[in-house]
Amino acid sequence: MNHSHHHNHHEHHQSHGMSHGSAKEYLKRFWIVTFLLIPLVLVHPKISELLGISALEISKWVQFAIATIIFGFALVFFQHALHEIKARQYGMMTLVSIAVGAGYLFSVASTFLSTIDVEFYLEISTLIWVLLFGHYLEAKSSASAGNALQEVAKLLPKKAHLLKDGEEHDVEISTLKEGDIVLVKPGEKIPADGIILEGSAHIDESLISGESKPIQKSSNDEVVAGSICTDGSLKVRLNRVGENSTVGQIQKLISSAQQTKPRSQKIANRASAVLTFVAGITALLTLLVWTLVIGESFVFAITLAITVLVIACPHALGLAIPTVTTITTSLAVKNGLFIKNLSKIEVIKKASYVVFDKTGTLTEGKFGVTDVVPFVSYTEEQVLSIAGSLEQESSHIIGISIVNHAKNNNIPLSNISNFKNVAGKGIEAKYDGVQYIVGNKRFTTDEKVDLKESENVFKKLTAEGKTTVILSDKKTVIGLIALADKIKEESYKAIEDLHKMDIKVAMLTGDNIQVAESVASELGIDTYYAEVLPEDKYKHIKNLQYEGNIVLMVGDGVNDAPALTQANIGIAIGAGTDVAVESGDVVLTNSNPLNVVSLVKLSKVVYRKMIQNLVWALGYNIIAIPAGAGVFAFCGFFLRPEIGALVMSLSTVIVVINAMTLKKVNLAS
Repeated sequence: MNHSHHHNHHEHHQSHGMSHGSAKEYLKRFWIVTFLLIPLVLVHPKISELLGISALEISKWVQFAIATIIFGFALVFFQHALHEIKARQYGMMTLVSIAVGAGYLFSVASTFLSTIDVEFYLEISTLIWVLLFGHYLEAKSSASAGNALQEVAKLLPKKAHLLKDGEEHDVEISTLKEGDIVLVKPGEKIPADGIILEGSAHIDESLISGESKPIQKSSNDEVVAGSICTDGSLKVRLNRVGENSTVGQIQKLISSAQQTKPRSQKIANRASAVLTFVAGITALLTLLVWTLVIGESFVFAITLAITVLVIACPHALGLAIPTVTTITTSLAVKNGLFIKNLSKIEVIKKASYVVFDKTGTLTEGKFGVTDVVPFVSYTEEQVLSIAGSLEQESSHIIGISIVNHAKNNNIPLSNISNFKNVAGKGIEAKYDGVQYIVGNKRFTTDEKVDLKESENVFKKLTAEGKTTVILSDKKTVIGLIALADKIKEESYKAIEDLHKMDIKVAMLTGDNIQVAESVASELGIDTYYAEVLPEDKYKHIKNLQYEGNIVLMVGDGVNDAPALTQANIGIAIGAGTDVAVESGDVVLTNSNPLNVVSLVKLSKVVYRKMIQNLVWALGYNIIAIPAGAGVFAFCGFFLRPEIGALVMSLSTVIVVINAMTLKKVNLAS
């Protein structure tokens, strides 16, 4: 099930040792080289001519010294090249090292021997300069993924109050062990997953699960690391600490996501291996053809050969995908998405069907008032005010939901008298001098209340699978209040947006046909499957796939794991449930169905950027390599190494800027 963790080790050889520290390190080297480059640029007759100043006169020994220092900064590329050669995976770094090495040695020879008067110091140095910047970006990209980790780590408090022999000790979180008992005070975060021993409080888990309302919890209830204890104080026995806690699991997820690369990255790696080969052969042929066939001097031929190598360095290619994936990771996290395996982006963009689990995904997953229908001359507010006042004393889920609904709508509740709870039927009490009853149909018929006027409405509401209670003044019905699992506000828009993208929507639910039908028709869902047993969910997905659909399954996980695994892409909602997090390819940190829309949008934009970057990076080389080899010499065109290096730097910059534009993408619909 845990398929995202088996990685091919070779894939990662390019970015060995690219930790957060090294991004700063590369940037520092980049600035030093920038500074050292200035004199080399000003010495160059062509460039100083362009700038309209006379060339600097620096002895060739000083140039040699500067270039050698800059060359020293390139040794890191040789280390990478060594990795590649050992692994027989000749990639970008091998090519870079050959080019830089050959160019440098040739220039040194020219400095010491009077027969050669061509130097590549500037070209080689610019190349190193661009490469360092490229490496800085790549290291920064792995670092920004690390930042997503730090964001998650911020959810945790730094210290915890450990209880030992009835005494409170403040300790570092990292020292907590399973079985420790900690005290959590009002307003504090829970340091690790555990079970409440004593106390009760409302707990805000929105940071972890996206559930907006604080949940009332008391002894024996589970609590999750990083959630906030809003009002009471709790004693908690920890049952999962460190990387096993929920937040720890999210961290593991992100770091494993970092290791995965899109298929287009594999294309880029393969392309750079091919380029290395092509450039090597072209350089050799250039040398042979110009000396043996055309009869030019060795110096002329080797200049061209080295130009080919310098120009062919596919740095833009090396950055084409990493720059995009980096930004993707941080853009995704900002939008409440964890994509565990970036190679899935190419699948997500092809989605043709999204299957939602109903409860907790499209609906709130908790009881709420859906309809209030007044009769006689009463208004909705009055019905709610009377029913809410009566239910204030109630501990029943229906009563609590009615009171909450009244409070959320700022409806005033009054004191009541003569309160009486009639088990299994409802309650009665005196409100404003009148005796009212609120309860089920049996209660009202037993009390001989006239139901005629309300009968049709009552039938309609119950047919929709709603629980309907009746408020009456013991003679006539004053109002009906219907309750059900409420549809989330965002669900309407999410489904509309998916339809706009030509994606069909299906809904799976264990609920009865009536409930399923009313939710499906209200949301405009294409197909729904009702009364589905948890273990059969995956079968419906299999059928959709069998019909040729690429299926995204969205579920909250507890019993959705097989379905999430069966789908082409499993999207687990709310990082709260471990199972879902393990079996999903994408985890939505909020329980917001609109995030699914963002995910599809993201995959399309990102994929487009990757392809653009690949085309750009490869296109540059296809033109530049022959130009460098002097193929266009017949029309008097030679691609000068310094121009080649400049164009190469430009192509790298273009690729990076193109990726950066992703940051501006707004995924919110």
